[in-house]
Amino acid sequence: MTLSKKVVLLGHFGVGKTSLFRRFVDNEFSEEYKVTLGVQIKKKVVALPDGRELSMIMWDTEGHSDSVEDTRKSYLLGSHAFIYVFDITREETYKHLNQDLEYLTKNYAKVITKVIGNKLDLVKEKDVVAHLKEENIPFDCLTSAKTNKNVQDFFSELAVAITQ
Repeated sequence: MTLSKKVVLLGHFGVGKTSLFRRFVDNEFSEEYKVTLGVQIKKKVVALPDGRELSMIMWDTEGHSDSVEDTRKSYLLGSHAFIYVFDITREETYKHLNQDLEYLTKNYAKVITKVIGNKLDLVKEKDVVAHLKEENIPFDCLTSAKTNKNVQDFFSELAVAITQ
């Protein structure tokens, strides 16, 4: 029996949600930037360590400019996990991260929320980690959709987390 779980990518426009989505689902990356309008949905079946399979229904949402509250509520309903993505090279994409996380926790308390800082290929990891800690910016993982750094591991760990 295959389990099925809905996972929604959230975050500002241009942070790499679609690139992470495509890297995970199709193992592809493109330098071309295309704005996501509405939502794009794809499925990826993942083998779990216990031998079961998980069908991850991935929702790549359009970016918002100010707050996660701008995301259509219909995209969020029935979710098992939210992945909040920010661009580690653009402070404006994580400036209000704590408020966005508070909103998600308050309104979707049963949904697992993870935070990814993307575009690690553009900076030195130790510098980014130091800066984010100094600014008190929470994150679960730093990734590069371009180089595939930490992407597969992150989604594998998420798959386990949402099935427990």
